[in-house]
Amino acid sequence: MSSAASPAKPDAQRAADVLRALRDLQSASTPEEAYTILKLSEPITSAIPSNKAGDDTNTRAAAAANRTSDVSTTSVDSSGNNNNNENNSGPTPASLEADLAHYRELFAKLRFSYVEQVTKEKFIRAIVGDPPLIVAPHEIAELEAGNAAAKAELKALKVEVAGMAEALGRRGRELAGRYEEVRAGAARLRELPPRIEELERSVQELRARQKESDEAGGGGAAAPGMNLPLGKTRELVEARRRELGAVERELETLGAQVPRKRKEMERLRAEVAALENRRANSAAAAREAKRRKENAQGGVEDELEARGRWYRASEAVLRQVLDLQPA
Repeated sequence: MSSAASPAKPDAQRAADVLRALRDLQSASTPEEAYTILKLSEPITSAIPSNKAGDDTNTRAAAAANRTSDVSTTSVDSSGNNNNNENNSGPTPASLEADLAHYRELFAKLRFSYVEQVTKEKFIRAIVGDPPLIVAPHEIAELEAGNAAAKAELKALKVEVAGMAEALGRRGRELAGRYEEVRAGAARLRELPPRIEELERSVQELRARQKESDEAGGGGAAAPGMNLPLGKTRELVEARRRELGAVERELETLGAQVPRKRKEMERLRAEVAALENRRANSAAAAREAKRRKENAQGGVEDELEARGRWYRASEAVLRQVLDLQPA
């Protein structure tokens, strides 16, 4: 017992150190470093740097956005309301999914409007230019070839991005699972120190009780198995378990013999009942014979017996005289 209880304090100290380190990490982390759901609180276009080269593109995108404002006013208003609600109640996975779908739809509309506007501008410039721009068939073929190559490259990039997104999703799920494991481990670590202290108190109480019982029983001579070391205690427990297993197997064997023994007992009971009936009949016959014997001592039986012999002799004489055959 003493050798097994000695590592309790180092284990408790180590658990306390790990728990303290986790608390220090959590307290040292800033609110920006906390594990929270990302929130789309700002427009995506705010992250694009404005420069001179991109002014024309931004102007065209703004014009295209103005052209599609009538179509997307309702969706933008609903998205604004959703963003306001999210700012008040906090983001959720469902709201983030809705925002992502909204932005995808909006970008698709903006791209279509932008392509339409640029195509119109090129067409008008080609018509009103001096000299007018005339496109030859071989130029169209070259543009189609370049367009096909660009589409193939774009498709490859889309496949690569999809793979990266899937890998990021797997990594995110893995990290989320590990984070949950860390949180569960931290919760268990917080529960361990009081449990260890409680177990130590229980061990001390058991040792005190054992000491008192040893002193009352003459130095532990009454229960020598209580003072064995851990290894011998385990061996003793294994031996007791083997004995218990043997007893259980014997009980199973005897339990299988119970129905046969019960039938045999019922048969013996029937035989004993028959013998009891015979004994009762024999006792009754003996009592009857004793009664007759007692009555014979009074002379009544002797007279009847003599009369019977006389009747038999008379019958024999008459049969001889009359030549009758005996019945």
